[in-house]
Amino acid sequence: MISYRQSFPDDGDRVVEIWRRAVDATHDFLKPEDRAAIEAEVAGFLPTAPMWLAVGDDDVAVAFMFVEGAHMQALFVDPDHRGTGVGRNLVTLALAMQPNLTTDVNEQNAQALGFYERMGFVPTGRSETDGQGRSYPLIHLRKA
Repeated sequence: MISYRQSFPDDGDRVVEIWRRAVDATHDFLKPEDRAAIEAEVAGFLPTAPMWLAVGDDDVAVAFMFVEGAHMQALFVDPDHRGTGVGRNLVTLALAMQPNLTTDVNEQNAQALGFYERMGFVPTGRSETDGQGRSYPLIHLRKA
């Protein structure tokens, strides 16, 4: 049984582990040196960010979502739990709090783009680089 709760400081290591496993499973377009730099950035801020978690009966996170204002900064699901509805449920939770939710997705991540489109998001623009200026184009999305 999966439940949803806000994160605690003790969840930080598991959240970074979920990020790492999810990126390794879905972001094969990243150059190794960029992947390492992004992980260092993520490990520096993610453990203390206020997030929503999907947790199992053992209260261990299997997915997380970071929403800042009306923008979903991150949604990552452990690969062992992909396709179970956990990501969909986290987005539904975010939409209940922020009906005008926006997010960005790497253009090269067709699976994620398809997920958001199935959730009713529509493209609103495109950036040639990611938020750190790396050459990974972003598609900007908003809930229709």
